[in-house]
Amino acid sequence: MPRLYLEEYHQALTGKHITIACREGILRDNLPHILADVKFLVRHGIRTTIYHNMANRFANQKHFRLLAERLPETEIRRVPAEQDFYSYVLDREQSVFKLIFLERKYLCDRKGHRINTLTTRDTIEKTTEIFANVNITGVLNQICSRIIAGAYDRVHILPAGKNTIKHELFTVEGTGTLIANNFEEQFLPALSDQEVEMVAGILELYSKKGFLKPRNRKYLYAHRGQFHLTMIDGIGVGCVEMIRIDSRTVELGALAISTRFRNQRIGVFTVRAFEAEARRLGFKRIISLTNNPRLHALYLQLNYQQGSLPEYAARQAASADVAMFSKTIS
Repeated sequence: MPRLYLEEYHQALTGKHITIACREGILRDNLPHILADVKFLVRHGIRTTIYHNMANRFANQKHFRLLAERLPETEIRRVPAEQDFYSYVLDREQSVFKLIFLERKYLCDRKGHRINTLTTRDTIEKTTEIFANVNITGVLNQICSRIIAGAYDRVHILPAGKNTIKHELFTVEGTGTLIANNFEEQFLPALSDQEVEMVAGILELYSKKGFLKPRNRKYLYAHRGQFHLTMIDGIGVGCVEMIRIDSRTVELGALAISTRFRNQRIGVFTVRAFEAEARRLGFKRIISLTNNPRLHALYLQLNYQQGSLPEYAARQAASADVAMFSKTIS
């Protein structure tokens, strides 16, 4: 089960307005799950609105009653049958923190892989490469233009199901696709216990893949002064360890980025922020050892040199089969 960052996201979401839009068949098939998720949001002080287009006929009256009885604090709006569902919602919501469309499928790329995050620019440029139901694909450009205009801070497109909304909003990895005009990154030291736990969660995912030497919580807490977090929306989505080698050299270790934010240049931001901090502290060179092919490509892109250096033979011997990269930053 994904790890919930309840306190951190609660601080970011309390008092904000979240709108959930769900077409008739999806709402009917997933009503218990949607009710549970929306009640969860309300308990955390989040203002909620639900749009649906269930026909106003006798067979649906029980669904209308359930929505009204179970979600008394949520505004329920029905889209008239003759109106296009997506355009109706997009045209009427003017100032919403997050707009969530519940769908039957993920947004996927040409290879069938789930798309975790998109900037508005990438969405507009790659619309023909994004696959979902025909209706939502057709309004992606409209969604992006509304984000750019400032109507919403974030738009989420999720496959409806149990805990879908909860896990999208209260975990790092999420459950669907997040579209935003920009992602504002911060690079901060991991000082609090909560921040150390964020580091632990990110590293745990990478350690299982064999790309990182395992670092247990005892080590993390004892060396918390060495770790920095890359933060988006107040949550750690990447981390790195700063290890002093000598008076002029620092090692960039434990670099890991949440899979949700791959291909959004978060790795580039994290390495450049690390370089700036190392330079501020007076270091002249950065070394890093990794067998992660993604990091190999990233380092070469950022002008690191691959190859062992004699002055770091002892450090190389401790990771004999791992590639070394270095960069002079003075």
